[in-house]
Parts: sequence; C-alpha cells; structure tokens
Amino acid sequence: MQETPSAVAPTKSRFPKSVPFIIGNEAAERFSFYGMRSILTLFLVNQFFNPTHSASLSTVADAKANSLNHYFVMLAYALPFVGGLVADWFTGKYKLILYVSILYCFGHLLLSMFDTNLDGFTFGVIVVAIGAGGIKSCVSANVGDQFDATNQDLLSKVYGWFYFAINSGSMFSTMLIPWTYKNFGPKWAFGVPGILMALATLIFFTGRKRYVRVPPSGVNRNNLVFITFYALTHWSQKKPGESLLDVAKKEYDPEKVEGMKAVYRVIMVFFFALAFWAVWDQCLSEWVLYADKMNRTINIGFTSFTILAGQVSTVNTVFLLLFIPIFNYWIYPALDKRGLKTTPLRRLGFGLILTALSFVVIALIHKSIETGASPSIWWQVFAYMLLSAAEVLVSITGLEYAYTHSPKSMKSTMTGIWFLVVSAGNLITALINGFIAKGGWWTEHLKGANYEWFFVAFIMAFFVVFIFVAPRLKEHNYIDNPEPEIKNQIIADTNNL
Repeated sequence: MQETPSAVAPTKSRFPKSVPFIIGNEAAERFSFYGMRSILTLFLVNQFFNPTHSASLSTVADAKANSLNHYFVMLAYALPFVGGLVADWFTGKYKLILYVSILYCFGHLLLSMFDTNLDGFTFGVIVVAIGAGGIKSCVSANVGDQFDATNQDLLSKVYGWFYFAINSGSMFSTMLIPWTYKNFGPKWAFGVPGILMALATLIFFTGRKRYVRVPPSGVNRNNLVFITFYALTHWSQKKPGESLLDVAKKEYDPEKVEGMKAVYRVIMVFFFALAFWAVWDQCLSEWVLYADKMNRTINIGFTSFTILAGQVSTVNTVFLLLFIPIFNYWIYPALDKRGLKTTPLRRLGFGLILTALSFVVIALIHKSIETGASPSIWWQVFAYMLLSAAEVLVSITGLEYAYTHSPKSMKSTMTGIWFLVVSAGNLITALINGFIAKGGWWTEHLKGANYEWFFVAFIMAFFVVFIFVAPRLKEHNYIDNPEPEIKNQIIADTNNL
C-alpha cells in the first residue's frame, strides 16, 4: 500500500534582517527632531528676542519666535514631496537617506555651536528642516521595500513597530531635552538631539548590506506636476464636455490622467484639513510659551513635582496612543450600530469642531495669564486632550481617505501632497505671526487672547464652508470600487479559487 505523502508545513514568515536597523534609525531620528522642537520657541524668546523678559516686548518677541518655528515646520513638510521624487528618479532611497542624514547631523551641530548667534542658529534650523523633510517620505517607503510575497503578511506588524518607534522617540525626547535645557544649557540641549541623529545615521549605515534597494527609475513624466502643467498651458485645446485635465491625454497616459482627477478630488477634501494644520503645530510653539507662565506643579497624593514647559506636549503622544484604539474599536463601531455612520467626511467635520474647542480653552488660559493669574497646567492638558482627539479624526482619517480614494499609481503622490497641506498650514501661521512681529494693525487686534479667538473663527469659517461643500464632493472609493484592470484581476482570482 502506497503511503500518502505528508503535507509540507508552510514556511513561517520572517522579518527581513534590515528591519531592526530601520526601526532603530527612526526612533533616534524622531528623538532628535522632537527634542529640538520641544525647546525651540522658548529658547528663541529667552536667548534672542526677549532675554530680559520685558512685558512690553512679550507680544512681538513671542510672535518672532513662533514665526520662525512655523517656517521651520513648513519647510520640513514641504520637502518630503521633493525628496520622494529625487529618490525615485535619481538616487534611490538608500543614498538619499544616508547623504541627507549626514546633512541633518550638520544642522544639529550648527544649532549647538551658534546658540548665541541668531543668524548662525537660523541657518542651522534651515539645515535641520532640509534634513528632516528630505528623508521623511523615503524612510517609511523604505520599510515596505524590504518585504516580498514571502513575508508581506508581516507588513502591518512592522508598521506598528515603526509607529511605536516614532512615538517612543518623541515621548522620551520631550521629557529629556527640556530638562537638559534647564540644567545644562542650550549647547547640550541642542547637542544631545544631534548626537541622537548621528546615532540614527550610524544605525542606518550599519545595516547597509542587509537592505533591499529599489533602484531609481529615472524621470517619470506621467506625474502630477508634468500633467497639470501641460493641461494649464494647453487649456485652449479643451473641447466641450471635457475637463481641463483631459487635454493632457494627447501627450500623456490617459490612465494616469484619470488618476490625476482622483488626486484633485482628494485635494478638495485636504483643503479643509488645512484649517487643522494651521493650528496643530502651535501646541509645540505658542502653547509652550503659555505653559511657561502656568502653575505646573502636579500633586499626586503623597507627592508633588513640577514639570517643565517643554515637557507638557508629551501628553499629546499619550492621548494619541489611548485614543486610536478607543476610536477604532469602540466609538466608531458604536456609532455605526446606531445608524450614525462615521464616514471620513463626518470625522473630518467633527475633528474641526474639536480643534476649535481646544483653542477656546487656550484662549481662556491666555486671558487668565494676561490678568496676572497662573492657571493650573491641567487646563492645558485638557486642551491637549481635545486636540489629540481632533488629530485622530482629521490626520489619521485624512491619510485613510487619501489611500482609499486614490488609484494605486497615485497613492505615494497623495502622501506627499498630505505633507504639503501640513506645510501650507504652518505657512499661514508663520505669516500671521510675522505680521504681528512687524507691529501695526495685526499687533493691536491679535494681542493676547484675541490671537486664539482669531483662529477659532478661522477654523469655524472652514467648517461652515465644509458643511455646504461636503455633500457635493464627488467621491470614488478605489477599495470598494477598484480600477478596471484591478477589478478584472480580482474577478479572475475569485474564479480560480
């Protein structure tokens, strides 16, 4: 009797050997980025713009520091789009990450060296922004490059660890660097993030022989920039019934042109997220200045301690880690069961409301500080709680919307555009603070708590427009309704089961 061959046990998926180097690099890099940001605004005020702590200079000094901080973030989030194109077209991800990381280290060195020279320090801030922004889009994409068909089932787990590295790096840095600044001064406070960035670069370089390197593909003309430029410069050729982008089908791949239409539909939604990003980064700039004037003593039963102004933002990370599972596994399903379907657009709208409410709380705090009071830091923690919930509703939903409502070939482009929205939001805030610093009408009308009330009105104006526009937005979910060639493949795969 012939024996039946035993079934071969499936091979267990394994993480690529390069993953620990990428995760370690990300944790150290985020430590360096958020560490320097946790003290940047406070340092600029204390060292350069108002070292005597003069009350008469406070409004203008704060505005100058806030403006520089937001210009820094604007640049850091504008460059991922450029960095991604350079890596894809010319250098590949590995070379770009390595070379720009070295530049990143040099930027931190400049911050530490020029702690008494504003021009040199500002140049260092620009170099750090170029470093942080240049590698941002490549690092996360490099994670996915390490996987193939044999272990792609582990992708969600590795991105979970990647997200953990980001948050753990930022959490530890926002606790340690303000303490370093207070006890050892700015040279060490900016030097330690530089040391961590050097460590991040070394970790990344050490894994060089283990990485899967996707070679650059050369200039791809079928992209958003080329197609849009062609359509705008040939608009006179548009025929009745055609959209403006249809003109580009004569010169470019028609499928890519259709994909661009989806990109612009998503950009319409991103426009409303602009209101959120115009204010979110203030929690790491303006709010730090307010925290410095608040009662930061925490009483916990048998003991009490005082936290530093730059450390307060740590609660944002804590709230995020709590809220993400709460919203995904409890709040959203509970509302869906009751017939209140939590569509991405509804989440975005409610997120804008929570963002405005967080600034109402900050306005009341600012008003209290103006009257000479020292409100409890718990009020700012409450504002952080509201803003963190809004971040889950707006930021995470925005990324999800970009993925589900753009065709496969456009998903990387949408991530880059999302970063550009963050950049544009910070540009708005930087310009407003720049106007305040110059004096005149802006200074008089946005003095004190009026600054926060202005942004409350700004957010609510976006919300009102959103109410009218959202029902009219054309949506196409490419997950529920795949592109024709993908849909046909799904049908074929199903028939072969």
